[in-house]
Amino acid sequence: MTDTLSTVETVVAPAPDSSPRTLKRSIGVVGGTLLTLSCVTPASTLFVVVPDLFGSLGTATAVTIAIGSLLCIAVAFCYSELGTLIPSAGGEYAMVSTLAGRLAGWLVFVLSLLVVVIVPPVIAMGTADYLAPVVHLDPAMTGAGVMLLATLAGLLDLRANAWITGIFLVLEVVAAGLVAILGFAHSERGTGSLVSMQVAGSGGHADTVTAAMVVSGLAIALFITQGFSTAVYLSEELENPRRNVARTVLATLAISTVVILVPVVAITMGAPDLQALTSGDISSMVAAWSNSAVGTFISLCVALAIINAGIVMVIQNSRVLFASARDKAWPEPVNNALSRLGRFGSPWVATLVVGVPGALLCFVNLDTLYGVTGVSVTGMYLLVAIATLLARRGSHARTPAWRMPLWPATPILLIAVLTYILSLQEVSYLLWTGGITAVATLYWLLYLRPRRTTRWLVSIPEDAQA
Repeated sequence: MTDTLSTVETVVAPAPDSSPRTLKRSIGVVGGTLLTLSCVTPASTLFVVVPDLFGSLGTATAVTIAIGSLLCIAVAFCYSELGTLIPSAGGEYAMVSTLAGRLAGWLVFVLSLLVVVIVPPVIAMGTADYLAPVVHLDPAMTGAGVMLLATLAGLLDLRANAWITGIFLVLEVVAAGLVAILGFAHSERGTGSLVSMQVAGSGGHADTVTAAMVVSGLAIALFITQGFSTAVYLSEELENPRRNVARTVLATLAISTVVILVPVVAITMGAPDLQALTSGDISSMVAAWSNSAVGTFISLCVALAIINAGIVMVIQNSRVLFASARDKAWPEPVNNALSRLGRFGSPWVATLVVGVPGALLCFVNLDTLYGVTGVSVTGMYLLVAIATLLARRGSHARTPAWRMPLWPATPILLIAVLTYILSLQEVSYLLWTGGITAVATLYWLLYLRPRRTTRWLVSIPEDAQA
């Protein structure tokens, strides 16, 4: 029991001379923010994820996203403090393992894999829909192609990827801006509609959105801006991580909230009627507000945004696998392979392990994944918030790091809210996530814990410790 609750001393595992295990610090706040924003991928989130919220919450969608963004400020504070205290490519699992125990860190690792491994192919399959104005393609084949393209890009130097994703990011922000301008220019209702809490019912009449429905929708709302956590995965490649991780996390959350929320407000006010809003067909609304050329341009920008998101998610996922191998989470041959770095300084084997299965997942029916992802994100945030309560005891209190305001009130409030959100999720999503977590716990009990001196040795890079 003490193994799961006591602070775990971090260990830097020795690495063979032929295979250096340290990632190269090559990006600053601007490059890190571009890469992290690209993982949030505002345009693809707006066109792929937000329509589901419009379908279930109608005019309450903007309010739900706004509440989720406010909650994410508290989450960002937790990530900023822990990410500067423990700057590791392992991200959440390195932070939680160090502060709350190895088992808690292992479960966070599994939850983070659920979020970042399965979501890219789900989003990638949406590419075909937004290429339709130019060419008609099979969604599964197109999604697989996007994942393979993202995998090839992930093999490059991180600085090169920052420029690639930065260019794509500009295009998707322009697309989101155009949607906002068109929506406001064709407003059918005033700002009061944002709090009218109505959704189109099955019979075409307006139904009232209840507070419980809004709280239930917060799991997806949290997922909408979830990508800001990518900054902690890049902390080993950020220059001066003690300062720049917090700057990158908070800047990304602020920018992504504006880029997503403003168009959602504009769409809510500009939708021709409640039925059109609830249908979530944003492309049709944009075409009605403008002309086919503008609609085609926005669709192509969204397609590029999805490709952009795929690149950054593959980069993020490969860093997580790299860190887990360096921390001895697997049998030794697997650890040696996943921790191998290529000529560009990227973990090339881990990148292939992430990207190729992602391409294959495009041919699988993944209807329940958004629900499972929402539960996983909420559970992961919950464990991070708990770890934040332990971040100022013992030697950690003297470690130079960014410190959040209103501690410990902020993480305590966040824990209470996240627990309540989890209690309102669909049982099937909770069972799926719980089942995977149970299997992960068995792996811990049967393989990792009996080898506690040689496995799951969570490490912090030497330069970060200094």
